[in-house]
Amino acid sequence: MSSNTARPPGWVAAVHAVSRFFGVISAGLILLAVGVICHMVFVRAVLDESSIWQTEFTTFAVVAATFLGAPYILLTHGHVRVDVVPLMVSTPVSRMLHFFGSAVALVFCLFFLYAAVPWWHEAWTSGSTTPSIWRARLWIPYLSVPVGLGLLCLQFMAEMWLVMTRRAEPFVMSHDTKEAL
Repeated sequence: MSSNTARPPGWVAAVHAVSRFFGVISAGLILLAVGVICHMVFVRAVLDESSIWQTEFTTFAVVAATFLGAPYILLTHGHVRVDVVPLMVSTPVSRMLHFFGSAVALVFCLFFLYAAVPWWHEAWTSGSTTPSIWRARLWIPYLSVPVGLGLLCLQFMAEMWLVMTRRAEPFVMSHDTKEAL
């Protein structure tokens, strides 16, 4: 946060809290996927049995962790970015660059969300399952895509609002960092 220490509005705090919650869920899904892979290796190598559900479960868990964890990564600024230009321009210009970049990303996420909701809904209403012996219901893993994208859109809006209202610095820069350049 920048020099403006006012508390963010309730909707921003709620988006941040839900993003943190799903960040924890995502970490848990990754740990669970690692455990399932270890189980699969044990079953195949030691017990000399075939694995049925482990590969699909791991794939679904990692995809869910990716989509559900994306808002947390945005919240904590853990994503990869190149911020050479924003560091070399004035703060007002870097705010506009942040807004423009976030708006482009938001539009992309909204289009992806627009396509993901009917995709998930079709799997839910049709009762689609995987073609494997496990026959997992596809609506369950598919749900992570629209939920994660919807929250990512909200997180982008919250970040844009915080920067435009000067409650947060664009590109997580401190005044000292810019002066050092």
